[in-house]
Amino acid sequence: MFNLLEKAVQNPLVAVVAGTGYGKTQAVLSFVRQYKANATWMQITDWDNNEWRFWENFIQTVSLINKESAVKLADLGFPGTKRQFDRYIVIPRQDVLPQSRYIFVYDDFHLLRNEAVLDFLRRSLTSPFSNITSVLISRSEPAVNMMGLLSKGLVATITEDELRFSQEEMENFFQLQDITLPEDAAQKLYQDTEGWAFAIALAGQALKQGNPDRGRSFIRENVFQHIEREIFSAISGDLQKFLIKLSLVNHLSAELLLELAVPGEGRKGDTGHSGRDLIGEMERIDSFIRFDPYLSAYRIHLLLLEYLKSRQDELTEEEKRDVHIRAGRWCAANNLKTDAISYYEKAGVYDKLLEVVYTLPMALPDYITRFLQDVFARAPEELYEKNAIARLLRTRLLFTLRKFDEAEGDAWEIINRFEGRPLSRFSSRLLGATYNHLGFIGMIRSVMSDRYDFAGYFEKARAYYDQEPAKLRGPVTVINLGSYTCRVGSAKPGGPEKFIEALAASVPHIAATLNGCAWGMEDLARAELAYFKGDLDRAEKFLYQALYKAQKRNQYEIENRALFYLLRLHVALGDQDRLPDILKLLEAQIEVPDYINRYILYDITLGWFYTQTGLTGKIAPWLKEEFEERELNSFISGMETVVRAKWYITEKEFARALASLKSRENPFGLEVFLFGKILIKILEAVCRYNLGEEPGALRALEGAYALASPNALDMPFIETGRHMYLLAGAALKDKNSLIPQGWLEKIRRNASAYAKKLAAAAAKLGEQKKDRPAPEFILSRQERRVLTGLSQGMTRGDMAREYGLPITRIKNVISGIYLKLGAVNRADAIRIAIAMGLLKK
Repeated sequence: MFNLLEKAVQNPLVAVVAGTGYGKTQAVLSFVRQYKANATWMQITDWDNNEWRFWENFIQTVSLINKESAVKLADLGFPGTKRQFDRYIVIPRQDVLPQSRYIFVYDDFHLLRNEAVLDFLRRSLTSPFSNITSVLISRSEPAVNMMGLLSKGLVATITEDELRFSQEEMENFFQLQDITLPEDAAQKLYQDTEGWAFAIALAGQALKQGNPDRGRSFIRENVFQHIEREIFSAISGDLQKFLIKLSLVNHLSAELLLELAVPGEGRKGDTGHSGRDLIGEMERIDSFIRFDPYLSAYRIHLLLLEYLKSRQDELTEEEKRDVHIRAGRWCAANNLKTDAISYYEKAGVYDKLLEVVYTLPMALPDYITRFLQDVFARAPEELYEKNAIARLLRTRLLFTLRKFDEAEGDAWEIINRFEGRPLSRFSSRLLGATYNHLGFIGMIRSVMSDRYDFAGYFEKARAYYDQEPAKLRGPVTVINLGSYTCRVGSAKPGGPEKFIEALAASVPHIAATLNGCAWGMEDLARAELAYFKGDLDRAEKFLYQALYKAQKRNQYEIENRALFYLLRLHVALGDQDRLPDILKLLEAQIEVPDYINRYILYDITLGWFYTQTGLTGKIAPWLKEEFEERELNSFISGMETVVRAKWYITEKEFARALASLKSRENPFGLEVFLFGKILIKILEAVCRYNLGEEPGALRALEGAYALASPNALDMPFIETGRHMYLLAGAALKDKNSLIPQGWLEKIRRNASAYAKKLAAAAAKLGEQKKDRPAPEFILSRQERRVLTGLSQGMTRGDMAREYGLPITRIKNVISGIYLKLGAVNRADAIRIAIAMGLLKK
């Protein structure tokens, strides 16, 4: 079998397909233990038909071979569309070491039915890497289209015929268990078992108990009856009950098993067994229960597991509830939030379930929101009548689903129930959180309503929080920005200033109640408006204020947006020397694990900048693809569409750029913002002009001017550079133009000057990659040693221990290596170092 699998894994995909009991899992496990490769094992269960749960399982599996990749995958979220998949595939391309060999096993693949999960796996399995083999263990043909790989001879299939024991293998198996059979008895037993591994194992159990006649007859008997007689009758009552309890859970880690084995630390079961005694007795059933080092957990053979599930009715409801509570607690502690929520729901322990939900960010992907919506829909109605926190979290969920009317109604029900009564710690915090929700609903809706009266809600929230202060932590304390900071949709004069006034009144209260949330946002809004008005000195002042405040209170998106505008500002000022430093600050954000959206926003920010400067080779590939359904949360999306349109324009694909701008239907995205409306109109004008549709181009330019002129927003036109120079020139010749000639002449001059500064910025950044010094003079001895560690997949902690250096020193050395090599991450540094001869392939 080893030789068969060794040959099979030379292909990028191996399918091991056979019915229950053929030893599929054991054969693959034995192989990967001996084969020299980085192997990891994903145990699939029925729960993996939920995208969120599947992704948590996938991330945990990847973490066993690469923790850094796992962190990136967690930040990315489940890649449910082609666009997200394109972002996903970049991660293994960066992190997979070309000189290493990898095996990724998907066990019980046949349990997957969820189309989104299967679609991800189809894309993943048909995007092979030369040094990665995926092994699918399944009872039936895997539900993925492998024809492309099959036609190229890149799939190896192992079926029941290859997995059957030969008679010689069966006899060797018995000899290992000190069982000797006469030749004729062995031959008859082999005929009865037909080489079925599970049947041979059961026969071995009968033969070990000294009953050779039963070795053949059991094949004709019911399998469950045989398990009852040969396994269950031989173990203690405590272990019987313990195994039935284990059939209730999907996670069989050693730590959780010890927790489930007995009611409490140091206590014993009904017959005097301690937890460790039970686990020791369990391990002696080694043909059917074993410890899997790749999962760091125990595995129960599926037939035995089915038998155990058939006996779950022997447990009392209280015993089942206790198991689910313990499993939920373990999952919550190990960041398996989907399973924790599911176990707590089974136990009916909604207070613990709500605690897990409360730790989630305000803005969630749709697949997580759908899962939570189902959980909340199944909850008993009395929960919402008795538990105000449940109603508050449902309000938050409705907010995430953009059902603002319902969310607002729930919030007012809470207020009407508790306000005016004597305050307690609970009601003070509840009312504070509820008023905060109303404030955020008002802020989000202001872009459509032109109402800026949300500050009063935040003020009331703070008044309640001041009664019972609480220092919150986690994602809820970090603000998510939309496409623009100024949430203004109307072109009415003074609208942006009114929003900023309301925001400035709100931020101190938001920051006080949510531990720094939104700190610096009002300065960012002032800077944004000043920049678009062309007041660059004022914009610079407020951008640095916003940056300082955001860094002080961990407001990562505000920091990202401030750096984004600083890049644009220094291009407009002609100050190219500042650009590399700002780019390094943006890159440094990738190292912050608490910054949830960092990879997406980093790609979008740099994508905009590189399309602007013409350095399109540096744009993240996913930003160049056709967008499918909305997989970014609508509150944080918008600019990715602009990046793609701008990229099409640089590639002179103007029709595709125009189509991409027209395809958006997001009621909370880019096109509802005043600044976004102006930009879309300008890009439409550019596209139509270059397609030879001059009248349509000039009408679009007039539309942009009509939106921008009431608030003197000139910078979006100037930033269009050469294209605006040509457009404004055409408009000046149009006798019917509605745009004042003086304004067109001013914009034309400024756009021309900006285009020259843009060319200088592109040239400056292009120089960064040229004239690298000779390799022997680049890296110090310590830097070479750390670079070698990076190429071997060592973490910072590994290198700190190995080289006897503080982890902060390792971090600084790595930063120095990246700087000297001109690399952006570990994979880039390794690639460049190999090309320069600093590392061997």
